[in-house]
Formats: sequence, C-alpha cells, structure tokens
Amino acid sequence: YDMTELRQKMIRAMELRNLSNHTQKTYLSAVTGIAKYYHKSPDQLTQEMIEDYLLYLKNEKGNAPNSCGTVLTGIRFFCNYVMEQEIPVDYSLAKKVRRLPTVLTQEEVWDIINAPTYLKHRLILMTTYSAGLRASEVMVLKLEDIDSKRMLIMVNGKGDKQRYTLLSTRLLNELRHYYRKSRPKTYLFPTSFTKKKKQTLSYESIRSIYEKARKKAGVKKGPGIHTLRHSFATHLLEAGYDIRKIQVLMGHSKLSTTMIYLHVSRKTLSKIPSPLDLIDTKHAEKEDSPDDPNHKT
Repeated sequence: YDMTELRQKMIRAMELRNLSNHTQKTYLSAVTGIAKYYHKSPDQLTQEMIEDYLLYLKNEKGNAPNSCGTVLTGIRFFCNYVMEQEIPVDYSLAKKVRRLPTVLTQEEVWDIINAPTYLKHRLILMTTYSAGLRASEVMVLKLEDIDSKRMLIMVNGKGDKQRYTLLSTRLLNELRHYYRKSRPKTYLFPTSFTKKKKQTLSYESIRSIYEKARKKAGVKKGPGIHTLRHSFATHLLEAGYDIRKIQVLMGHSKLSTTMIYLHVSRKTLSKIPSPLDLIDTKHAEKEDSPDDPNHKT
C-alpha cells in the first residue's frame, strides 16, 4: 500500500459508516500523526509502537488523557476497518474531570454579536446564540428550516436527530434584511467561495468568525463558539424557564446533560435560601425554653 491508497480506503470506510466531517478529520489526523512520528506507513504499526506513541503524547507532549484517547480511537478505526486486524492496546482514560462550561453575560454576548463588520458573520453568531445551536447545526441551516409562522427553527442535530428550537423575533427581522441583501439560495449561510463543490461553511470558518468577534469585543473568557450555546441555556434557566423545556430546545437525550447548567447559573443558585435561614428561630427558642411544659431538664 502507499499512503494515498490507505488514506482513500480510510475515507471510504468512514463515509460508509456515516461519520461526520469533524470525526473524519480527527481520525485522519491521528493516523497521519503516528505515521510521521515513526516515518513509516501506518500499515506497518505494531501494538508496541502504538503504545509507545500514546506514552510520548501523554508524557512528553503533555496531551490530556481524553486527547490521547481520541488519537487511539482514530488509530483503532484504521486498524479495524482498513487493515482489518484488531490491535489490543490497553490504554485507560483517567477519570474525566467535569469542568463547568464558561458562560458569558448577556452584555458580553451582545458585544460579540455586534463585533463583526460583515452582516453574514454577525447573523451567524446571532443565530447560534438565539437558538442555542451547535456550529455543525448552523452550517447546514436551510432557508426552509426557518418557520416564521410558528416562530420555530427546524434543526438537523447530532446523529441526524431533528428538533425544533426558538426563532427570535429580533433574529427574524435581521434575517429578512440579510435575505434581501444577500439572496442565499439553499443554505442560509453558504460559503462565499463559488468554486467550492461544498456550499456549506466549514466548522473552522465559523469558529474563526466567533474568535475574531470575541477578541474584537474585548471579551477575555469563553473561547470556543460552543460558549454561545452554553450561554443560551443558562440565560433561559435564569429567566425562569423549565429545565425540561431547555433540554428539548438543546436536543439533549438525557436530562443529566442539561442539569449541568443548574451548577453554572449563579443567579438561580443565589435565589435559594440556606436551610439555616429557613429556621423559625422564635418557634425554635420557644420549644427550647425552660417555661415550655414539654422542656426536659
């Protein structure tokens, strides 16, 4: 095999299993990385070589356990579906530390949305936040997904699961203005490069739009466009919306995933009184008083 042939075989195997573009890039990057490290074709890898490479990533490069695990998953896919041989690598992930997501204030979100010069970029950010979307969902939004009669957006989510989410009145007005100016045909936010076969923007493009806007707005925290989705859920929770409704809007299959926003929402938590403050002290003092006929000495 040469590298090009192996690459094509791997892409074909991933396409047949309907892996997302993001996953395909991650897996290819994992296999390319180990091939470059050993200066060998990946079909010549042994179990020991893979283990040594993972130890190099962990100990010398300082990669996080989850990052090493992702690399192993990509290499495993290559071995299983391209070379058709299993390599039993014993690598356990350390217990994942569940960090609370970063949430921006409403003022910070508004500053980021208004930072871009281009109308399309501004509306990509506004749509992401106002509907609580993933970047991959914004990329494939079509004109027909905007339901102005019911004020809903049809979302093609993770694993081809469809759901409805909110269509903001403010966003709808902005989208109408954008449509009159840009006249997009199929996708709401198509790529500007007409020669490209693919009409949709890439994840990297959307991430870059967010990062440039965040820096321009002078917002230090919240790297990653997913911050807008986290902020959407937390702001709804703080506005008093039911967590189960937020779960549906976010497209979470488990309520426990949405529950993380209860830990993030400082406003919601600060409204809960301590049980110490709920004690009726007058009643408690009366009960413990020597004058009380039930008082025991």
